Amino acid sequence: MNHINGIVFDLYGTLYDVHSVARLCDSYHPGRGREISAVWRQKQLEYTWLRSLMGHYADFEQATYDALVFTSGQLKLPLDAAAQLALCNAYLELAPYPEVPAALGRLQAMGLQLAILSNGSPHSIHSVVTQSGLAARFSHLISADEVRIFKPHGSVYQLAEDHMKRDRSELLFVSSNAWDASGARHFGFPVCWINRAGNTFDELGQSPDHVVGGLDQLADWIAAPRNN
Repeated sequence: MNHINGIVFDLYGTLYDVHSVARLCDSYHPGRGREISAVWRQKQLEYTWLRSLMGHYADFEQATYDALVFTSGQLKLPLDAAAQLALCNAYLELAPYPEVPAALGRLQAMGLQLAILSNGSPHSIHSVVTQSGLAARFSHLISADEVRIFKPHGSVYQLAEDHMKRDRSELLFVSSNAWDASGARHFGFPVCWINRAGNTFDELGQSPDHVVGGLDQLADWIAAPRNN
């Protein structure tokens, strides 16, 4: 990994736990919080992909809201306007995975340029990293909003090269979302897939260059050859 000069992270589900909203979901419908969160997240992703295919862009915050309305109707678990607002706001305050703060510190100390490339809007990305106290770890917070289409479209991955002024071969892309890791690998990034849950990688004609169980293992992997 000595040729890697920067790391580009996905945000949702990679650095931050999208299901940290489940507790608040549960407060509105006790015992159903995790189910609400799971359906909400899946539909949120589907709406980004469908809007990209339709050529009908709306930002990630709108996709998140629309997915919540769908989830409420699909599960027949009503949420009034105040509940919808509170839950959507919770997506602006997601919790990082436990190992993330220390691992980012280690990676930054190695002299690596760290960036986020996310389908989130600029407001969403900034809010999430700022409220968690991790904004100083990143040199760039890059949003798909710039090109008005979502990952895994190649124009979104191109933004990382443009902002960081590095060739894709020098930028390690890190995601826990297999579809995102596949898109990045297809674009030409070396890719590390974070597989916390022991999932199966998507069959999209691509394979990650490395697989880890958490961000701490990524830091170990990168540090090892640099110390030889």
